[in-house]
Amino acid sequence: MKTIVRSPGSATIINAIATGFGSAFGIDLDIKCIAKTTDKGITCLNDVGADIGFMELCVQRVFNHYNIDTSEFGIDLKTESNLPMASGLSSSSASSNAIVKAVSSVISEEFNLKPLDDLELINMAIDASLEAGVTITGSFDDATASYFGGVVVTNNKNREFIIREKMEEYPVLVYMPNYYSKSGDSNSDRMKLLAPLVETAFEFACNKDYFKALNLNGLLYSAALGFNSSIAIDALESGAIASGLSGTGSSFVAVSNEDTIDDIIYSWEKYEGTVIETKIDNVGCKIL
Repeated sequence: MKTIVRSPGSATIINAIATGFGSAFGIDLDIKCIAKTTDKGITCLNDVGADIGFMELCVQRVFNHYNIDTSEFGIDLKTESNLPMASGLSSSSASSNAIVKAVSSVISEEFNLKPLDDLELINMAIDASLEAGVTITGSFDDATASYFGGVVVTNNKNREFIIREKMEEYPVLVYMPNYYSKSGDSNSDRMKLLAPLVETAFEFACNKDYFKALNLNGLLYSAALGFNSSIAIDALESGAIASGLSGTGSSFVAVSNEDTIDDIIYSWEKYEGTVIETKIDNVGCKIL
């Protein structure tokens, strides 16, 4: 049998590294996972040249949950992505969500077993991400924004929701510079110095003033990590509703209205990089 799962990325409202509390929203750039049954073993491929070890780890966790022996049953797994990798747009969360959901769906149907529920899937994906070292905080905010779509405000330390709701599907512009950062290489001690100020931004998010929170969070983390905050300020000056650094970079996002898209893109032309046009995603992780 064959299962295809689509899982979107997400953009940051509040980066959880400083305080353990975060917020994010889904964006309509995604990873698709195609899972097929085989006689035995686990085979993983992707179209972006990423290390397949993380994919294999996600698959093995699902096999272990169901006590499935790879010598007796197998999965052939492939991911396809239009979501930039290692850029602060939750590619690892989208990938692990898609993989765990696809493999769980295949195994539960093949063996007539109970499928994993939503939070079991998310927690299994997060545990795999932590084991692989592709996240610092566990990224419960990123993982749940990817899985459910819309906006989430979360306690990452306890993996609990504070807010989960849909958002108006504004256009979103993503500026991608001609370099990449890796979240595991970021200086978490330096970011934690921002905690008192990030707490102020988080209060905005808890009051559903998401765009003010995004603006302040983006400026704070840009300063701590050495990114050029003028990228966000130029977008705001050009009519963006909100703009800031996503994750620990290297991408910046701008939430806009339809009539300000061209002005924002023009304001970013002086920077070396690529601009991707997308929108807020309220669909989340789904079997296609």
